Amino acid sequence: MPVPLCYGRRMTPRLRNDIGLVVAGIAVAAGALAIVVGRVDMGFSFEGRDDYTRISEVRANSPAEREGFSAGMVVISVNDVQLVRLPHYVYPEEAEPTLEPEATPPAEPSPSSELTAEPTTSPTAGRPGESTPGASPAAVAASPEAAPSPTPAPSAAPTPAPTAAPTQAPTPGDDAGVVEPGAGVPGPTPYLDPPTVTVTGADRYAFASLVSTIGFLEAVPAEDLEVPGQGSWNVTYLGHSYPADLSARLPGLLAGIVILGAAFLFGGVLGASWRSLAGVLAVATATPLLTLPLVATWWGPAIALAGVLVPLGMAPLAEALGEGISDPDVRRHARMASAAALTGAVALGLVRPFLDASGGAADGLYYALVAAVPVVPVVAAIVAAHANPAALAGGAGPVQSSELVVAAGTPVAGLATAVFWNPLLVPLSVWLASIAVAAGLTVRPLARLLSRAQLQRDLVVKATETERARVAADIHDDALQELTLLVRRLDAAGDTESAEMARGVTERLRAICGDLRLPILDDLGVGPALDWLVQRIDGIAGGEIRLERSDGVRPPREVELAFFRVAQEALANAARHGKPPIVVRYHATDAGAALSVDDAGPGIDPRDADAAEHAGRFGLLNMRQRAEQIGAILDIRPWPGGGTHVGLQWRPQ
Repeated sequence: MPVPLCYGRRMTPRLRNDIGLVVAGIAVAAGALAIVVGRVDMGFSFEGRDDYTRISEVRANSPAEREGFSAGMVVISVNDVQLVRLPHYVYPEEAEPTLEPEATPPAEPSPSSELTAEPTTSPTAGRPGESTPGASPAAVAASPEAAPSPTPAPSAAPTPAPTAAPTQAPTPGDDAGVVEPGAGVPGPTPYLDPPTVTVTGADRYAFASLVSTIGFLEAVPAEDLEVPGQGSWNVTYLGHSYPADLSARLPGLLAGIVILGAAFLFGGVLGASWRSLAGVLAVATATPLLTLPLVATWWGPAIALAGVLVPLGMAPLAEALGEGISDPDVRRHARMASAAALTGAVALGLVRPFLDASGGAADGLYYALVAAVPVVPVVAAIVAAHANPAALAGGAGPVQSSELVVAAGTPVAGLATAVFWNPLLVPLSVWLASIAVAAGLTVRPLARLLSRAQLQRDLVVKATETERARVAADIHDDALQELTLLVRRLDAAGDTESAEMARGVTERLRAICGDLRLPILDDLGVGPALDWLVQRIDGIAGGEIRLERSDGVRPPREVELAFFRVAQEALANAARHGKPPIVVRYHATDAGAALSVDDAGPGIDPRDADAAEHAGRFGLLNMRQRAEQIGAILDIRPWPGGGTHVGLQWRPQ
């Protein structure tokens, strides 16, 4: 027995948009409140003890911990208001030393003076103008009027007077008589100002108002204050202006609001493939920017709220992208993986204020899980479409693949912009510019070719239906009328055998007219038309054919026609190649319509579609074209236990 296919109520496009609007509305309101009335929680707690204001607590993952503050430190200043004056060395201003003018070098001695200056060999020592053996010429020149020492030391030279000028130039190479300016004179002595640690006595009430918004703070370890005579200090500074960071997040909030407004105002002018994604894509891209002010407050509840809103903003987009996977198994696994990433991101977002963010591992895991929420369905769709083009709704061409990449990459770029915040919105602005360039150079020409091919396909389908209607009308108005008249004449003539043969031909022609164009489809809808079709096939299937339908609403006319033609082809294949029982299910609601035809035969080979086209049988190709014409998802595959499943799902755009 084939496994029954369950058609549960899925998230409709309107429900997805409503969820996205709720998430975006909360993010906008919370971000605006953070900008207008919010303040930055620096993570400090203070206490007054021993005439000092001390840091009593430094909360984890706060700006205070990030800047290196610790509990027990003494606050020195807050917002340029000095609470404690620390001693530091002060050097008095040094007066410029006054240099004495250089002595004028003596004139060249004349021959007579040389004779006078030469020592004599008089036995009388110490006479004026005479030199004592062992005395230096400088001593003689320094004090010509002084009485000579009776016993001069042979090696000691008398110290010259400070005001005496030498009368003899020093010998070249001899610097014994040269004195550098200021040599040997001690410099100014530094002193401590103030001499000891001094508390300025700032008002405690004034301090309470200061710490309400901290822009600058200095603190030192308490044990450093106990060292007497210290002039250098290990001061920890709060040099980063965190309140200014909160105000700087206003452009991010405005950019998110602009993205939301542009999507909901101009999303209707986009193509059919983007119209249903515009709202949820804008929410996923804008939510990380809208929550920037919440994160900049460094307040635990605000950070937790932002950590939950960002992944929730990605969820409607992930659900919409999963709808594009026609293979139920791939779609189910992709949704499970995306839901697991969403659950992990929400859980991490709730506990982010309590995690150690110093190494960045927790934040990195959080952002990776958030990005995986929309990326996983896209990766699954592209991989599945590469293996089987029918696994992706609308085909697996380059246009569809590029659209999926854009749909997943745009919110990831918005998330990266929030992580590496800058007023230029890089990398989101670069990503959008790259999309615009790529669309103009490559994607748009391909899209024009695809649109032309789709138009040709629609024209062929329309021409086929028109020709069907014309042939059916010709048969009904011409051949059937003549045969009906012939049957009456044969009955009137008593030729019973010929009359029965004519009646058989008439019934077959009526059936052919019904296949070509069924009036009941136009008048009553798909449900009654499927009743007629099942009754007609029941006679040739050789077994049970069961119809289960619930059609409280009627889809558009072209959708009903496509559903009927797909069911007609699927039932014909099931009766020809499958085995009973054959089960037909049809459900139509305001959220869309779904059709399934299941049989118990050997099952279709995935390669049969290509082989049938080469052999000139276009039944599967016609079903695929019908589905593409109305934007539905066609699923044709064998059941693991045997049998073939043909499913068609349509959602209003």
